[in-house]
Amino acid sequence: MNEVSVGDPLPLIELTIDGTAVKVPEGSTILDACRREGIDTPTLCWAENLTPVNVCRVCVVEVEGSRVLVPSCSRPVEAGMVVSTDSSRVRTSRKMVYELLASSVEMDRADASVHEWMEHYGVRPERMGERDQIATVAQPPKVQDDLYVRDYERCILCYKCVEACGDDAQHTYAIATAGRGFDAHISTESDVALPDSACVYCGNCIGVCPTGALIFRTEFDMREAGTWNEDIQEVTTTVCAFCGVGCNLELHVQDNAIVKVTSPADHSVTSGHLCIKGRFGWQHAQS
Repeated sequence: MNEVSVGDPLPLIELTIDGTAVKVPEGSTILDACRREGIDTPTLCWAENLTPVNVCRVCVVEVEGSRVLVPSCSRPVEAGMVVSTDSSRVRTSRKMVYELLASSVEMDRADASVHEWMEHYGVRPERMGERDQIATVAQPPKVQDDLYVRDYERCILCYKCVEACGDDAQHTYAIATAGRGFDAHISTESDVALPDSACVYCGNCIGVCPTGALIFRTEFDMREAGTWNEDIQEVTTTVCAFCGVGCNLELHVQDNAIVKVTSPADHSVTSGHLCIKGRFGWQHAQS
């Protein structure tokens, strides 16, 4: 019987989180350590299947000896580090980030966890004044095909869609960040229409978007018609039959019809990513 080498175990790093001594493998981030200890930490631009980009700052924590709050999603743990995840400074910072975001873009379709954290911190976006009608926010949804819609009125520039389209998943590079400062926005190359871009319609950008800026055309149309209802939707996990890779699919069904397809981020085959057939090719099942 052949032996399979699994490599040497990583040394453990000891640190203190919220007064409790913990040990985590070398190379872990503070967020990894928090999750291992069951400490809830809000995230927006972080995803387990993407490289951290450190832009949303809702996951910041206080590290003893550090002048500024640090992003837990990307800061590696260090021996002897003392971390506070719920200090007054941390709570104030997280609350303000949520307030700035919610006062700038529409957050009504954001993930449920986003609304839970906003309620937890007592977020009041109205403190920041009226929403600025800048060009990057005050724009109609881009409905350019039958597969998905880009509604940048809800975009918080978390860059997750850019990462999923690039090195972390698809390697298509159809979308990127354009402009600077208040003019920064997500765009196709040369701002061409989506069907004219390099997009291959894998939909992986939809899978990671936390605010509903990117949604299935089916969901967009049903929301416009007032028929979208996640409370009555059932989710069934199955295996994609288009090829032999074995991607797991989560079929979201409402009124006995598939309305969208996702994939588990922790699935060993897909890591949450799919191709155009797996993501959008369900119509034959109900024709």
